[in-house]
Amino acid sequence: GVIYSLSNQETDTLRAYISKIVEKGFIRSCSFSTGAPVLFVKKKDGGLHLCVDYRKLNSVTRKKKYPVPPMNQLLTVFNGSSIFSKIDLRGAYNLLRIKEGDEHLTCFKTKYGSYEYLVMPFGLTNGPASFQNLINDIFYDLLDVYVVAYLDDIVVFSKCEEEHVTHVSTVLSRLRANTLFAKASKCLFHVSSVDSLTSFLKKDSHFTLNEEALRKFHQLKESFTVAPILPHFDPSLPTIVETDASDYALGAVLSQISDSGKHPIAFDSRKILPAELNYEIHDKELLGIVWPLKLWRAFLLSLPSSFEVLSNHSSLQYFKSSKIITRCQAHWAEFLSEFHFSIIFRPVRLATLPDALSRWDNVSPERGEDFISKNPMNYQK
Repeated sequence: GVIYSLSNQETDTLRAYISKIVEKGFIRSCSFSTGAPVLFVKKKDGGLHLCVDYRKLNSVTRKKKYPVPPMNQLLTVFNGSSIFSKIDLRGAYNLLRIKEGDEHLTCFKTKYGSYEYLVMPFGLTNGPASFQNLINDIFYDLLDVYVVAYLDDIVVFSKCEEEHVTHVSTVLSRLRANTLFAKASKCLFHVSSVDSLTSFLKKDSHFTLNEEALRKFHQLKESFTVAPILPHFDPSLPTIVETDASDYALGAVLSQISDSGKHPIAFDSRKILPAELNYEIHDKELLGIVWPLKLWRAFLLSLPSSFEVLSNHSSLQYFKSSKIITRCQAHWAEFLSEFHFSIIFRPVRLATLPDALSRWDNVSPERGEDFISKNPMNYQK
C-alpha cells in the first residue's frame, strides 16, 4: 500500500492516534504485506481527523444484507407521544469486534509500521448494517414500543413524564449492560420535541411569507392538481439517484423503478457555497453525488441491495479505485463507504431533470440569497 507524505501536524496526529488506540486495545501491530493508506481531513476546530482509505477492501467485500430501517416507517411510531429523549452513542462502530482471523484485512500502513484493527473501524462498508444489527438485538423487545433506533441515534418516546422516567432508565441500563456509552454533549433528555435520527426532523427553521413565496405556493398548489403526487419510498424497489452540478448549483432526483416504470420520489437543488466555487469540475461533480447521498442517507441505507448513481461526468466511474489526492476527497470517500452503489455514466442530453434543477438562470455568485428548492414531499413524512 501507498504511504503518503505527511506534514508535521499530520505526523503529530498520527503518532497520537496510534498511541491512543493501541492503549485502548483497538489495534495491534502486524506484519501483513499489504494495507490501506491513511489520510487526514481538517476538522472545524482546525484539528485533523484520520481516515483509512478502505475503498479497495470495500470493493471486494461481500455486502451484509441487513437493512437499516426506513426513516418514514420509524417516524410513524411517534404518534401520540409527548415527551422524548435522544441518546447519541459514542464511538459506535468501535464497539463491534472484528471476526477473529479477519483482523489482517483491516491492515493500514504508516511511517511507524503496519497495524490491524481488532474492532470495527469507520470506513468499512458493512459498518452501518453490522451496528444496526447489534442495536436491534439489544432492544429487540422495546423497538416501536418506546424505542426507535437508527444506527447510533436512539430515541425514547413516551406519552407522559412518569412513564418516560421508567423508559429512559430501562434503556440506559441496557446500554450499560452491553458496554455502550453515550456522548453526553449530544444527548437530550425529557424534551417535548427532538431533532432526532441524524437531524431528520429539522428545528429552528424560519419561513417568511412574502409576495414571491406566495406566488410559488400557488404554483405548487396548482401542480398538485395536474401532476401525480410523489409516491412513498419503498426499500424493496430498484433505486436511482440522478445528479448534476453546474458552475453555481447542484441538482438531484431520487427515483425508483416499479412495474409501471420509473417514478420520482424526491427532487432537490441548492446553490454551491462560496467555499465550493473554486472546486475543480471533477470535485464539483463528486460533490453532486455526496450531497444527495447525505440528504437521502436514511432512505438509501435502508436498501437491501445496491443502487445506481447516474452522472454525466464519466471519470467519476473510477473514483472508487482512483488515488485520493486531496483531504476533501478522503473525507468524501469515508462517507461514501457506507453506501452500496455503482456510478453509471449518462450523457448530458439524457440528464434533463437534474440538469434543470442545477441550472436555474437566477443563480450566480452575485445573487446573495440562498438557493434551495425542495419538493415538500422530499422527506416522506
